[in-house]
Amino acid sequence: MREPVASGRRGWDAATLRSWAVDANDGIIATAGILEGFAGAGAADRVLVTAAAMAMIAGALSLGGTKWAEAAAEREAQLRIAAAEQAELAANPEHEIAELVAHYEAKGLDADLARRVAEQLSAADPLGAQLESEYGIDEVMTVRETVTAGIGAGSAFLVGALIPFLIALFVPALEFWVILATVVVSLIVVSVIAARTGRLSVRRTIVRSLGVGLGTALISYLVGLLLF
Repeated sequence: MREPVASGRRGWDAATLRSWAVDANDGIIATAGILEGFAGAGAADRVLVTAAAMAMIAGALSLGGTKWAEAAAEREAQLRIAAAEQAELAANPEHEIAELVAHYEAKGLDADLARRVAEQLSAADPLGAQLESEYGIDEVMTVRETVTAGIGAGSAFLVGALIPFLIALFVPALEFWVILATVVVSLIVVSVIAARTGRLSVRRTIVRSLGVGLGTALISYLVGLLLF
């Protein structure tokens, strides 16, 4: 059995929205953690705002670039697989149909029905039938989708990071407790969105997010306090 490659997605499906919610969570936690570390070190208000801004920008660019690179690499893998399958179809189409028949028999169809399904799918889109059955590729990703993946992830991180940044900017006198409270509320909201779109347990998702978020904020604050 060949190694499966994830298929490209069209549109803003539930998995995409959940991924963006997770990226927004990262933005909240990372920026809040940096703020709490600087606050624990006794940094001035201007330093806090600058640190939050740099964390927000650098994090968004880093995450967006990473997600784009991952999507681009996935697209390249899909294109290589598609080219190899196209060559195999041209060289030995009957063998490829036999592979489809075996695939559908393994799914539970009887031999006659499996062959009819394989032949009909191959008549309509032979390459698509092979890619879907062997690798789970519904459609090869487009360049636009790879760019959208990067922009979406970076933007989601930016939105999340913007929350603690605005707190540092407009409420400079109460950094620790205000940031902590804001992180709690923000993580709960984003966790509910992620859980609903991903059909996960809302309670467990919130507990996990709060555990990571509060743990990051408190440890960062204590490190800043101890080092300075």
